[in-house]
Amino acid sequence: MKRRPVLRVLRNVLLVVLAIGILSGLFLWTRALQKKEQRSLERLALQRVLERDGEMGLLDLAGIPVNNIFYGDEGITLFEGNLADYRYSADEMQNISIYEMANRSVVHITSIPQINPNTQLEILPQQGTGSGTIISKDGYLLTNAHVVEGSNDLTIRLFDGATFGARLVGLDLENDLAVLKIDIPADIILEPITFGSASSLKVGQKVVAIGNPFGYDRTMTIGTVSGLGRPVRTETNTVINGMIQTDAAINPGNSGGPLLNGKGEMIGICTTIHTTSGGSQGIGFAIPIDTAISVIPDLIKHGKVVRGWFDITMVQLDGSIIAYASLDVSGGILVSQVKTGGKAEKAGMRGGNEKVQYGSSIIHLGGDIIIEVNGTAVTDFADLYAALTNTHPQDVVPVKVMRKGEIKSLSVELVQRPETVEWAVR
Repeated sequence: MKRRPVLRVLRNVLLVVLAIGILSGLFLWTRALQKKEQRSLERLALQRVLERDGEMGLLDLAGIPVNNIFYGDEGITLFEGNLADYRYSADEMQNISIYEMANRSVVHITSIPQINPNTQLEILPQQGTGSGTIISKDGYLLTNAHVVEGSNDLTIRLFDGATFGARLVGLDLENDLAVLKIDIPADIILEPITFGSASSLKVGQKVVAIGNPFGYDRTMTIGTVSGLGRPVRTETNTVINGMIQTDAAINPGNSGGPLLNGKGEMIGICTTIHTTSGGSQGIGFAIPIDTAISVIPDLIKHGKVVRGWFDITMVQLDGSIIAYASLDVSGGILVSQVKTGGKAEKAGMRGGNEKVQYGSSIIHLGGDIIIEVNGTAVTDFADLYAALTNTHPQDVVPVKVMRKGEIKSLSVELVQRPETVEWAVR
């Protein structure tokens, strides 16, 4: 009989323990919910600070003294401490680092043009100057074609003042690029530039130009990328596509020198400036280094760029031909004839069958009209050249043609572009 009160007591104790456990669980769960809600509110508040004041504001709120932040592919780097304790600021240190990494790779080019004795009466030939970049330890240099074209005497001055004669290895007039070669003694060690890429550039990104404006060796100017993918018409009336636009000061003598990113990598070749004053108050342009990288092997091996072309005879359409033939296009390249058994014919491209006199030329109407090549719309010869600039023989490119009012898609294998391109009408 005495065991029942004991059991009753044990039961009551267990109930009390269970109740305490439930209450404790409810309390902890409630606290967890409150903490989660508090963290969410804090996260939201911090996100607003980040959006309003950036990382600097967020770190300042946390009491962390940060003077600059560097952004990279793998995260951010903080520059901490009081600037008064340092000799240079973070931006200055980056600029100094870029210059020290790259300036020994920049050369001064002096060119003496070829002289026609029938037209030149000067006793001494006029000299031109420009910049170049060392791209290999065995003496290959990269510069602009307009810096060295037409010169029969080229002199290269290195960072330490040593001078060497140079020979022209290859010219790419369409991209305004040239490769030179200097022969150096075994005891001289050249310092090639490090190539980057222009494909990931952003407008607003910092860039640095190093060159020889007005003959002042390895002058450094700083700016930003102010535009990308610009088509620029050069003095030789060719159009270079995909140019980098920058507000970094570029002056006469900078041509051929490197445009660098914040890591000191070469991402462009300084080429030209559009200005109304004749000075650096204008817009500078640089050829993307990716373009140069794609043609350097050909320039070294062949002395020129071996580009792809269509084995056809072409006519650039104009208003009179379009009206005469009642064509349903506003422009394009007429396929006058295709080479019998050639690559274009095998791809299905068709020439004309109606022979007509056009000025002093005979053209064939009724053929395909090329309206797009390699994803680039084609309305004239310049568009076609641009579309095939970075192609090579045996490449297969997509082509869209207009045939009797219908658009046809073809895949055409390219042949080597001849020295003299055959047009039915110029």
